[in-house]
Amino acid sequence: MTQFCIQVINPNTSPEMTHTIASAARSVAAPGTTILASCPTQGVASIEGHFDEAIAAIGVLEQIKKGMAQGAQGHVIACFGDPGLLAARELATGPVVGIAEAAMHVATLVATRFSIVTTLPRTVIIARHLLQQYGFGHHCAALHAIDLPVLALEDGTGLAQQKVRERCIQARREDNSGAIVLGCGGMANLASELTQELGIPVIDGVTAAVKMVESLLTLGLGTSKYGDLAYPNKKPLSGCFEILS
Repeated sequence: MTQFCIQVINPNTSPEMTHTIASAARSVAAPGTTILASCPTQGVASIEGHFDEAIAAIGVLEQIKKGMAQGAQGHVIACFGDPGLLAARELATGPVVGIAEAAMHVATLVATRFSIVTTLPRTVIIARHLLQQYGFGHHCAALHAIDLPVLALEDGTGLAQQKVRERCIQARREDNSGAIVLGCGGMANLASELTQELGIPVIDGVTAAVKMVESLLTLGLGTSKYGDLAYPNKKPLSGCFEILS
């Protein structure tokens, strides 16, 4: 049996959200795949804007370095902003997949139009930027926010989960979309139940990204080291960045 080790990185510092993400990843991993779940010990507790993403990207790169040293052959960046994705691909030998890009790709394979349900209104704008960057703008019918912060998904009240459900029902009813993408790694454990309830594919990027990385590893494909994704040019790094050398 082929053995793979895939690192799943939660770019924020929340252990609870890391557990949610890891559970979702392990639920779809093939029998020969080990999931190495990690998150930074320093950084931001949640990622909800460009400032947060800039800080989180450094933690992602640090985790990539640690993951490779621990034998990880591929990596998943489990935040819907895909922070540090291209920089991580420069650093890593194996494939690196962000959950937003993965979820959008999968949505286009099962539907001609999809909607996105995310957390705060400002993250709607960030998701729209990613849609354009990845070339999926014309596939997305609409974006919806539950208007609650990311960490509300881990507060134990169930309010955020209920609002995700309500927005998904709204998207199905109003957008004429064939699929819904969940726009936060903390929503990873909701996709299966919502798919059954709504009768259309509800896609979580964590599980989608894990299966993509598995597929790339099975095909023997890693990150291209020709052109802009070649390993970073060797140069001195100082201060807290020395760990990335």
